[in-house]
Amino acid sequence: MAVLLGGKSAEREISLMSGKNVLEGLRNVGVDAHPFDPAEREVFEIKREGFQRVFIALHGRYGEDGTVQGALELMGIPYTGSGVMASALCMDKVRTKMVWVACGLPTPRWEVLRADSDWSGVAARLGLPLIVKPAREGSTLGLTKVTDANQLRAAFDVARGFDPLVLAEEFVAGQELTAGFVGEQALPLIRIEAPDGRYDYQSKYFSDETRYFCPCGLSPEEERGIQDVVMRSAAALDCSGWGRADLIRRADGSICLLEMNTSPGMTGHSLVPMAAKVAGMDFQQLVLRILELAHVG
Repeated sequence: MAVLLGGKSAEREISLMSGKNVLEGLRNVGVDAHPFDPAEREVFEIKREGFQRVFIALHGRYGEDGTVQGALELMGIPYTGSGVMASALCMDKVRTKMVWVACGLPTPRWEVLRADSDWSGVAARLGLPLIVKPAREGSTLGLTKVTDANQLRAAFDVARGFDPLVLAEEFVAGQELTAGFVGEQALPLIRIEAPDGRYDYQSKYFSDETRYFCPCGLSPEEERGIQDVVMRSAAALDCSGWGRADLIRRADGSICLLEMNTSPGMTGHSLVPMAAKVAGMDFQQLVLRILELAHVG
């Protein structure tokens, strides 16, 4: 079988780390696994070389957005994670929010930004501070926390460097939580405390100062309630296989869904393996279970 890693996205560095870990985990349980980097080889070589299944450890565009999933479906090769539609939907934060709102699920208020947007109007409608980010990028790349309306244009330009579709999002203060799932199993919630409250690219993947709490400290009843919302949010987007939702819990106990990740990180700092371990599933068991859920379409 092939482990897809690396790729062409801005998250290539993290994907290489994830793929290396997945490859080692699968080999440790006897799976004949081989690395395959779509940035260096034509994706249709997967079929020509006779691979029977694919573990997708790609992040971001051209790996998490439905493009690779569609190619694998054309070749009839089972792959891990969500299908074409769910992958494309979840990669697009604007369309994700549209689905959640239509289903009555909580997510921060937002607006799509354009070069001629009324910046003061955006700030007035969403309030300050607010978040500006590219709609189809991950790992907080291109994200800016804006505290003054005069900063909006510069934040827009930063985000647009990653994606022409940019959104401004209401800033929601509270506890940062993440909720993974494997198949129909909701994993324990993880509470994140980043240095200075900045859970950015550096804090996610390279900092040893970011603190993770699992169990997260909530009552079992409240945790189950949040897990139920997360599983409903995944079903609304037609997610399958495995994934992870990021959310904020306000001081009053209400939650806001931020985004859904259909190919979460599998690095030494990653959250799904951390939660799976608390649930009694070591890394080797986790990657094997994800592989068992591989499908075509």
